[in-house]
Amino acid sequence: MGTGFAKKKKQAKMLQAQLTQMQDKMQHTEITGSAGNGLVTLTLSGEYELKNIFIKPECVDPEDVDGLQDLIKAAYNDASKKLQAQSMSGMPQMPSGLAGLGNWG
Repeated sequence: MGTGFAKKKKQAKMLQAQLTQMQDKMQHTEITGSAGNGLVTLTLSGEYELKNIFIKPECVDPEDVDGLQDLIKAAYNDASKKLQAQSMSGMPQMPSGLAGLGNWG
């Protein structure tokens, strides 16, 4: 095996370590999303688990349950987009030539 292969194997191990570190960090991450100028606020874990939800009483109208449901969905989508952006920004860059090397774990 040449030094090029050894270098790529080392890069693959470093990438795997970075991914593991990022996964650990995301497990401890919480992101808040909101809708309706704060009428509905919710918190997601880094694994998209709903951790908390707050609904202001003034937006609870028995005649407009659909509106409340829409606010909850919008708050979830807001938090989800923030979480996705954060997780993508922390993704390690794949060194060229590592695709297809397989799992070296």
